[in-house]
Amino acid sequence: MKVLIADKFQEWGIDALKDAGCEVTFDPQLQGDALCDAVKNTGCDVLVVRSTKVQAPVFEVADRLSLVVRAGAGYNTIDVEAASNRAIFVANCPGKNSVAVAELAFGHILALDRRIVDNVSDLRQGKWNKKEYGKARGLKGRTLGLLGMGQIGQAVARRALAFEMDVVAWSRSLTPEQAEEWGIDFAASPADVADRCDILSIHLAAKPETKHLVNAELLGRLKPGSYVINTARADVMDYEALQNAITERGLRVAVDVFPDEPGSGCADFQASLMNLDGVIYGSHHIGASTDQSQDAIAAESVRIVKHFLASGQVLNCVNLRGQAEGGCILTVRHLNVPGVLAHTLSALRTAGLNVEEMDNLITSGAKGACAHIRVDSEPSDDVVGQIRDGRAEILGVEVKRA
Repeated sequence: MKVLIADKFQEWGIDALKDAGCEVTFDPQLQGDALCDAVKNTGCDVLVVRSTKVQAPVFEVADRLSLVVRAGAGYNTIDVEAASNRAIFVANCPGKNSVAVAELAFGHILALDRRIVDNVSDLRQGKWNKKEYGKARGLKGRTLGLLGMGQIGQAVARRALAFEMDVVAWSRSLTPEQAEEWGIDFAASPADVADRCDILSIHLAAKPETKHLVNAELLGRLKPGSYVINTARADVMDYEALQNAITERGLRVAVDVFPDEPGSGCADFQASLMNLDGVIYGSHHIGASTDQSQDAIAAESVRIVKHFLASGQVLNCVNLRGQAEGGCILTVRHLNVPGVLAHTLSALRTAGLNVEEMDNLITSGAKGACAHIRVDSEPSDDVVGQIRDGRAEILGVEVKRA
């Protein structure tokens, strides 16, 4: 199996893939047309990326590509729809960077409260200003509001509780019972979080339903002078509304993600947010960039590729269709000889029935087998009869509605 790694990746992870029998091409500088050319020229079966964008043109030239592994949690840099249209699976590595992102988020919280960045900047310019920087609010007893309670949100909550903060959180999956078990307060909505918190930290995935979820209306609910931290995705926040709120409500803000970030590791970049007056800090989308996190992500990426090599199955697949409604499952018990499945599938094709899922399990001794075939609609009694009676090796046929 040929694997193209088009981004930074741990050296030991590359060695592990080679030891598993993969032919690995490593080129961490690939972007745009160069990535298209590399996918086509290497004939890779698997593409591994981290921050590199994988857009529709890549899939259009990918003759052999079967799997794209996003070495990280989010996958908004990959055109998943284009991949799905070409029957290419996309997998990610959820939860492996949660501690790293939580550490950065909490670092930003502390930096905003103690104005650490401004302290350092003035000292480097030869300025001493204890009078100004001695004005800190402190974190104990203040309320941290969390939007999103996946593994990153949970990790941030644990750190906040260790600092003796109160935590109020909202997530689509969070229940009052779960919140009580974690020692935090349940919020019924994002607006409820904003109404109750002193510090708002965002940990939502980038999805159509979360785009600009943090908007002018939500930011307007925060107390004047509140802190806002975004270490998630730029799409979840309306940055124009954020800039207005900084100016009008004196929010202190720290972000690790920006709209229209450069696609490469080093580039010229101007973020209008950083030009505003106030306590506004930024980092270079480094939430997952710790050695610990990258080791964990590399290990998970290697696990996904090795499992795919061994079984053809995709762990952590993000573009598998969910359970479809309707249709039925055909169970065919048969002797394990050539031609039985071809006969069965031919009968279904002739009847205009589409096979959506299928497996064929062999019994011990390899004399018998059982096929489970999911089709998009129920076969007629005549079709079932053709399958059952068309080969003597077929032992039984059952039809069950899905």
